[in-house]
Amino acid sequence: MRGRQREAYSMYKRLSSRDYTNTIDMEAKELIDAIDVEENSALLQKITVPEPSNPSWRLSFPHVVVATLSSFLFGYHLGVVNEPLESISKDLGFKGNTLAEGLVVSTCLGGALVGSLFSGWVADGVGRRRAFQLCALPMIIGAVMSASTKTLAGMLLGRLFVGTGMGLGPPVASLYVTEVSPAFVRGTYGSLIQIATCLGLMGALFVGIPVKEIVGWWRVCFWVSTIPAAILALAMVFCAESPHWLHKQGRTYEAEAEFERLLGGSHVKTAMAELAKSDRGDDTDTVRLSELLYGRHFRVVFIGSTLFALQQLSGINAVFYFSSTVFKSAGVPSGLANAFIGIANLSGSIVAMVLMDKVGRKLLLLWSFFGMAISMSLQVVASFYSSGSGSLYLSVGGMLMFVLTFALGAGPVPGLLLPEIFPSRIRAKAMAVCMSVHWVINFFVGLLFLQMLEQFGPRLLYSIFGTFCMLAVVFVKRNVVETKGKSLQEIEIALLPQE
Repeated sequence: MRGRQREAYSMYKRLSSRDYTNTIDMEAKELIDAIDVEENSALLQKITVPEPSNPSWRLSFPHVVVATLSSFLFGYHLGVVNEPLESISKDLGFKGNTLAEGLVVSTCLGGALVGSLFSGWVADGVGRRRAFQLCALPMIIGAVMSASTKTLAGMLLGRLFVGTGMGLGPPVASLYVTEVSPAFVRGTYGSLIQIATCLGLMGALFVGIPVKEIVGWWRVCFWVSTIPAAILALAMVFCAESPHWLHKQGRTYEAEAEFERLLGGSHVKTAMAELAKSDRGDDTDTVRLSELLYGRHFRVVFIGSTLFALQQLSGINAVFYFSSTVFKSAGVPSGLANAFIGIANLSGSIVAMVLMDKVGRKLLLLWSFFGMAISMSLQVVASFYSSGSGSLYLSVGGMLMFVLTFALGAGPVPGLLLPEIFPSRIRAKAMAVCMSVHWVINFFVGLLFLQMLEQFGPRLLYSIFGTFCMLAVVFVKRNVVETKGKSLQEIEIALLPQE
């Protein structure tokens, strides 16, 4: 009896164990099936909805390079009279007349103010491409007049024409580069404007080297500038028009075609959808000057104008004017001094190009202005020592450090940042207002610098410039927004919400 019970119990155990195993196997199979379904679903989703990728930078790069020719010309004409000025004054009969020499240098600044004032209306009226061509035209005419003149009046008139093109070029270049660049390289492309300006300055110094050995070489210096100006005017025929400007004009199909040239066909719909997000239906309305000076647009225009004002009040042009004197006291020839300044400027601009889309605009601005303040402090410390190698090292090192840190952020960032933060409707005209502020401050700093230097001395003057640099740090910290990696429409919606 007990044997049968044990046998029955053993059979029961075997059956129970088998049933339990079968149950586990079924559950495991169901779990595996569920996992397979999820994996297949995820795979299918990846196939049907691909991850968005950045457009190729190679498509827009040639258009940006052509646009930066205007910045190269800007730099070239800023520096073209530095070395040849003595020869020019001798050949045209005003040697020793400091007022006439000052006018040859500064007349182009007056023309630049006129050009920048009208740049926004020109860029919005005829488009970005034709604005570049209109910028090249007075530069060619003015250079020809300056190269062939035999009188001071002809030289001044030629410089005035050149200045008009100089004022028109930079704001249009900033607009164009901002509007045709993919978001992920917009900062890098924007830095090319500053690099082109540096190359223009260095090019003018290089072309001017034989001016003291060859009679009349200064005329060649002006003739040379017509070549890149002509290339700019002709190459713009083959460049893309800004899709943002075309969309603002209601030319939607043309905007799509230009987006295809700049970004590739697969990114056209996304780009047009981004444009539509910020479309308020008022893009074709005329922008009044009063809208930029108060009301809902006042804040961004105020930020832009103040950034350009602080850029000039930091003392950068004063440093350029005074650098030769500092280097001369250290026993460095003027030609070599200009080369050192040019290399520092170019090096900082290249580093800024690498970092612009990695660390962002705001951080570069903050550290740039802070570095400039430290550089001015070195100059102040150097002024306490009347002689000695330590004073010279501090003075020369502080000056090179100032130029380098300026080129890292305070130089290239404002021209890039402002077209990013301005709404599409006011972008061109707001840039014109801000660039006009830039030229006015530039003019007065150049006009008053030598007088202030004589009256206050370098110590107090450098202290004032350093104070403005620290004020710029505070202003940037409180008012500037980061735009790295964002589309222009995302920035516009963030700063100026839909009403």
